[in-house]
Amino acid sequence: MEELNDFTEENNSSNFDLKAELYKYLVYWKWILLGLILGGLIAFLYNRYTIPQYQTTSTLIMVDDQEANAMSALPTGGGTILSLDEDGLQSQIEKLKSKQLVSSVVKELDLNIAYYIEGNVITVEAYKASPIVVEFISADSIVDNTYLNFNVIPISDTDFTLESEDENYNDTHKIGEIISLGNLEFIILPKSGEEEGSFKRSSTVYIKITPVNVVTNNLIADLFVAPKGKAKDILILSTVNESSAKSEDFLNKLMLRFNEEGVEDKQEVAANTTSFIQERLEMITSELDSVEVGIAEFKRENQIMSVQAGAAQFQSKFSAAEQQIFDFETQIELLRSVENLLRKRGQYEFLPEVGIANGGISGLISSYNTLVMERNVYLEEGTAKNPVVKTITEQLDLLRNNLFESIESTRQTLNIELREVSQRENLAEGEFSNFPGLEKGMRNIERQQQIKEQLYLFLLQRREEAAISFAATASVARVVDEAFTYENPVDPAPRLILLGGLLIGLLIPIGIIFIKNFLDTKIHHRGDLDPVLKTIPFLGEIPRINSGQSDVIQTNDRSPLAESFRILRTNLAYLIQNKDKNIGDVIFVTSTVKGEGKTFISYNLSRTLASTGKSVILIGADVRNPKLHRYTIATEGTVEKGLSDYLYDLDVNSYDIISRTKEEEIKVDVVLSGPIPPNPAELLMNDRMEELLKHFKTLYDYVIVDTAPTMIVTDTLLISQLADYTLYVTRSDYTEKKLLDFPKDLKKQGKLKGLAVVLNDVDNSKFSYGAKYGYSYGYGYGYGQDSESRWQRFKKRISNSN
Repeated sequence: MEELNDFTEENNSSNFDLKAELYKYLVYWKWILLGLILGGLIAFLYNRYTIPQYQTTSTLIMVDDQEANAMSALPTGGGTILSLDEDGLQSQIEKLKSKQLVSSVVKELDLNIAYYIEGNVITVEAYKASPIVVEFISADSIVDNTYLNFNVIPISDTDFTLESEDENYNDTHKIGEIISLGNLEFIILPKSGEEEGSFKRSSTVYIKITPVNVVTNNLIADLFVAPKGKAKDILILSTVNESSAKSEDFLNKLMLRFNEEGVEDKQEVAANTTSFIQERLEMITSELDSVEVGIAEFKRENQIMSVQAGAAQFQSKFSAAEQQIFDFETQIELLRSVENLLRKRGQYEFLPEVGIANGGISGLISSYNTLVMERNVYLEEGTAKNPVVKTITEQLDLLRNNLFESIESTRQTLNIELREVSQRENLAEGEFSNFPGLEKGMRNIERQQQIKEQLYLFLLQRREEAAISFAATASVARVVDEAFTYENPVDPAPRLILLGGLLIGLLIPIGIIFIKNFLDTKIHHRGDLDPVLKTIPFLGEIPRINSGQSDVIQTNDRSPLAESFRILRTNLAYLIQNKDKNIGDVIFVTSTVKGEGKTFISYNLSRTLASTGKSVILIGADVRNPKLHRYTIATEGTVEKGLSDYLYDLDVNSYDIISRTKEEEIKVDVVLSGPIPPNPAELLMNDRMEELLKHFKTLYDYVIVDTAPTMIVTDTLLISQLADYTLYVTRSDYTEKKLLDFPKDLKKQGKLKGLAVVLNDVDNSKFSYGAKYGYSYGYGYGYGQDSESRWQRFKKRISNSN
């Protein structure tokens, strides 16, 4: 008993055992291996039958308009219609991804019509490889907004079957026959260039017609456009598709259409400039004619032919002032022309660049045209409510107001300077007061003529420059690399998919096992008893009895069951080796709840102890629910009286309730429970029970008492102090883990003496510390146990697991 008391010292070490946790999963290694195989197989099939996606890439460099514009080579230096900076590059990216531009490419390449060839396992797109083509009779506006799917199944060189599940249609047609399906009318024709008879031999062709806007949105979603590295003028375009030829055609055509529309935009600016200059030329021509008529009238009225000789002196003195007046009045006239244009035309149209040097007006006009260009780009794929468009519109309004202010400020400055020059001229004129008024009048008329002529020549030059710019407009971008496709697919990634499949195949069974273990509330092996074994010794494990096996130990039994009870007997001997040998040991066998096998343990332990020549008596003390009578078939002369008769009838002595077994080798005396009394607790509390046990201790080496469960009834606790040792039975796959606190509490409270734990009904795969140390062993070696084949062991494991 001292050894048992010493064992009550708590073990404060960690409860976590890595080997035990690993073994919880390793016992299901077959399922984990099956998950790995299935995951790898599914990943392999996915890689094998998934249509690969390839990445197609091209490179585009934006052309600086200052270098590309033909007007920059002219004497005046021309004007910049577009400018390329960071904002301009972003606008080009938006233009490349605009719905208007991509939609035009879709329509030009007929990307809304897809042909698929039906294969043995998968159906792949036959871009430019379809044996047939569809030619639509319906208007493009109808085709561009229609969903339609149908199959074409060749029957002969001239006939085919057309099927459509969407339209519930199935009929036979001839090549070139007009077919009405849904909202469309079309004909089916063999692809030109195909050899004769190829149509009949071709497989089923699946044709899918999708609205242009849907295809456009999908292509824009897959289209990637971004600057290349740190470059500010190079763009990379890429897309991913199962058909590399389709992606290459799309990118090449997209870059071509982008260039064409950029050139059209530039030409539109040049055309507007030319139109404006032409209007101004017509007006200046009319004014110039009027001045020349005025000169003729003036000469005729004054009867003079030339005033050059009389004005020679005046010319030399006032040439400088006159030149300044001419320059100022020219600038004022140009300011008035631009101002009239701003007031006459719409708010967001291109302005001509006429070369006004004062007040930074040329720079403002160039910025105004740039913003108008960007606004038009964003309006192509959005509306005026677009935040970017609103921002640009606000900038245009602000810039337009700045233009008006700059024009007014510049005009005032020029007028002030003009007045100053006129004053100097007037002062000089006072010095020539004798100069005829005729000369002055003639000079004013000639000055007006010169102004008109200079303005006329200036506008003629600008018109020619604009015409040259219109005719020789360069591309907005140059193709650095035409579209090309990488050889390796980007999806699926075979190695990544295989690794993912193996990982998922591994995680699913482990997850299921984890959930199973997490929700499992039963004990299964010795490792689950660790919380109890810190304070209570463990005596042994009893293996599970399979169907067809006996649950009673026989003479010279070599079964695993017999070996486990021999181990239990040996461990029990270590507990009681210091016990007084003159009297027997009283051993109670109990459990927490019924069904844990305490009667089974009691009976077989009694037979195991008796097989060594010890005298053993087994008492059925569970008088409420007796089970011992199940094992008394092998007893001879079974008496009619039992323990309950002895406890309440004083005339019954201990010898009247003993039954003896028939076997000579294993002699075990048995005391049955007897009739079920109405007051079992009161019977057990009287002195007769104590007297009976004391008497049997003098007659037998071991007194085994099969008692009632301790949690359900109080019977066992009433007589627990009469025991020398108590075997507490737990059952694998039956006893709840939360019930293990109950024997610990009974131990701490001293209600059970010499407490030790036995684990009953343990699965062979979890036997002998298997869950804790990662190995297992059984019985039968060296005792003539028949060897089993691997197939027999496999079937046994399967039956045990089920």
